[in-house]
Amino acid sequence: MKYHQPYCDGMIRRDFLKIGATGLFGMQFGLTELLAAQAKAAKVNSATREISLIYVFLKGGMSSIDTFDLKSDAPSEIRGEFHSIPSCIPGVRICEHLPKIAQNLGKLSLIRSFTHHNSDHGPADHYMLTGYFPTAGFNSILKPNNQHPSFGSVIAQKLGPRGSVPPYVCLPTMHASAGSAFLGPSAVPFVIEADPSAAGFSVPDLAPPIILNADRLAARQELLAQIDQYQRKAEAKANRAAHSVGVFGQKAHALMTSSDARHAFDIGSESEKLRDAYGRHTLGQSCLMARRLVEAGVRCVTIEHSNWDTHNDNFNVLKNQLLPKFDEAISTLFRDLSDRGLLESTLVIVSGEFGRTPRINKDAGRDHWGKCFTVALGGGGIHGGRVIGKSDAWAQEPAENPYGPEDLAATLYLLLGINPLEELHTPEGRPIALTNGGRLIKELV
Repeated sequence: MKYHQPYCDGMIRRDFLKIGATGLFGMQFGLTELLAAQAKAAKVNSATREISLIYVFLKGGMSSIDTFDLKSDAPSEIRGEFHSIPSCIPGVRICEHLPKIAQNLGKLSLIRSFTHHNSDHGPADHYMLTGYFPTAGFNSILKPNNQHPSFGSVIAQKLGPRGSVPPYVCLPTMHASAGSAFLGPSAVPFVIEADPSAAGFSVPDLAPPIILNADRLAARQELLAQIDQYQRKAEAKANRAAHSVGVFGQKAHALMTSSDARHAFDIGSESEKLRDAYGRHTLGQSCLMARRLVEAGVRCVTIEHSNWDTHNDNFNVLKNQLLPKFDEAISTLFRDLSDRGLLESTLVIVSGEFGRTPRINKDAGRDHWGKCFTVALGGGGIHGGRVIGKSDAWAQEPAENPYGPEDLAATLYLLLGINPLEELHTPEGRPIALTNGGRLIKELV
């Protein structure tokens, strides 16, 4: 598999800026706004089934100025090589290399004024996957335990599983900041750790070894329970690692003995035609797998796709490698969800950790740019076909309606039926606010 690729930052540079308690823009939910938002979310949930989340995380940082927010009137060193084409939304144009998404853009909305204050991979990743900017000294490459729980882990902890499938799944691997942090083993994701596009793909550890039939597997589970009981009697206080092993063992046993879970992960049961439409590549088959999982009851699927860190040869890499696959996968995901009646009950978010610099560098690439980029999202009861906010003439800064990770967190939690004003608690009982002062993105709902 080639989804593990190096990035420009072998080490994460320390960022001395810390987010304030009131959030990126100093605005919190007012009581009236919160009640209205909860009423809207409740109306969405009552009209459909419970909302699931698919988060397509474009690791490395996709260039918004070359995809969803082109600046055709800017100087050549800003606008780059690509041209815009009309979409199905009157007056809205996107990149010429995204024709299929352009045809389906009515199912998505674009936040063109998304912004935050960091342009380093590790901290920005954590920010976008949790809604919290990490404290000083954080290093998600050397220290894989994220400081705050990811969206998926919060969803798993707050809402729990539906049926025998896991509530939270990461594929084809798990980002360092996509874990449960202080929420512990009960909220960790099930990680596929395999490329769904590979020949002979199977989910590691999903099926029991061939030599074990169901009776022997059950017997071993009973024996493990007896050993665990003996250990609990022998030790007054079980250490956290032992507890984690017990939780993981229970989850593994439940998956191995569930026909529904095995079927959900059986991507080979899909038609060849649909698999071709998604694209026979990691992103395409991961999106197809995500659709299968939410259809089976998984509450959150996080897809990590790399490498969008185009410091060099940006336009060639986008045109010939990244965008054709992205166009296939994302357009088919939205169309497939819609055709199956799942789009209203599935929120899809598509974003990297930041965008790319407006000015093209000496290597025909673009560098990191957190000050302004585009987040695409749709489904889950939100309005499609909208462009929210706008960037300035060179996509350097938001020109109006800036939104950030705190606001994305508050909005997605509301849509999934979770009160963003609730608290989480560490194992020591310390309260942690679920969201860091985010606002509802009202234009979406």
